[in-house]
Amino acid sequence: MIKFYDINKQDKHLHNTFIGLLRKHFKKSDFILGQSVKNFEINFSNFTKSKFAVGCANGTDALYLALKVLNLPKNSEVIVPAMTWVSTVLAIVNNNLKPILVDVNKDDCLISLSEIKKNLSSKTKVILPVNLYGGVVNIKEIKNIIKNKKIFIIEDSAQAHGGKDNFGNNIGKHSDLSCYSFYPGKNLGCYGDGGMITTNKNKFYQKIIKLRNLGQKRKNIHDEIGVNSRLDSIQASLLNLKLKSLKKFNLKRKNIANFYKKNIKNNKINIIKYSKNAVYHQYVVLVKNRKSLIKHLEKNQIQYGIHYPNPINKLKCFSKLFKNKKFVNSEYIASRCLSLPIDPVLKKSEVKKVVKVLNSF
Repeated sequence: MIKFYDINKQDKHLHNTFIGLLRKHFKKSDFILGQSVKNFEINFSNFTKSKFAVGCANGTDALYLALKVLNLPKNSEVIVPAMTWVSTVLAIVNNNLKPILVDVNKDDCLISLSEIKKNLSSKTKVILPVNLYGGVVNIKEIKNIIKNKKIFIIEDSAQAHGGKDNFGNNIGKHSDLSCYSFYPGKNLGCYGDGGMITTNKNKFYQKIIKLRNLGQKRKNIHDEIGVNSRLDSIQASLLNLKLKSLKKFNLKRKNIANFYKKNIKNNKINIIKYSKNAVYHQYVVLVKNRKSLIKHLEKNQIQYGIHYPNPINKLKCFSKLFKNKKFVNSEYIASRCLSLPIDPVLKKSEVKKVVKVLNSF
């Protein structure tokens, strides 16, 4: 069986070290917002070349807090792609803001810049592009579109740890805030939930520090209406260990992706176009007869994923918000997308088998 993602195999070399760290946490009773969290925040801000980083409980909360810190009027509009994970839009709705869905590009699955232009209004306060599948949106071009307008940019980078734009700039250089998830299956994943917000603006940093911790920076001094969204010390210790291998593993993902791109030769299968410095969280192909391909993969013992079977406008929880609205490219991608194994510890023989099976479909 070729596994879609084998986190145990990927992290096996770290297990003994991590168990040693666990014992230290037990001995010190260090579990919430401890020194390892501070260390990880510093290390992650250095890694992303951001001035500040704030750990939180998960990627959904990272998005929620990034919007909350802006303190926007109720029903302010947030432009967001229709093809994304549900968390991106939940964060908007739970802040009493209005999501304005726009379509994505058919070739790269990233938010359409022309659709952003069409949907700008006097109520637009935030643009929330998603670095989907590890591809990176050109934020500099979005900044040119909103020039001289007071509109914030928040990047959903839950799938793009270590990604850079086409000019080699780290994620977050041109946006106000960037949000990450450390869900186990991410390029940088822990053994539970975890999230991070990066920013270059001190005023946002100082406020988010309080918002994530019940509105307090010091115990019992509650300056803000906050939430309980803290990254725990144990997960931070693990993430500190794994961060050291992230560049190496991202490069391995890129090598696998390049092999797929070069060697998959089947007219029934279309490969999406990734940005120049993508980190390939998922390697997505589009196929008309997805059910047939799934049967073919299962027969050959190859695991797969679908990210995602429904665009935002087709999710039941948002049915009243986006009733009768259509997003042609997002719906097309959702109906045909299939994610291939791109685990950085895949053997070359396994990658070759995936290609051989796809080409025989």
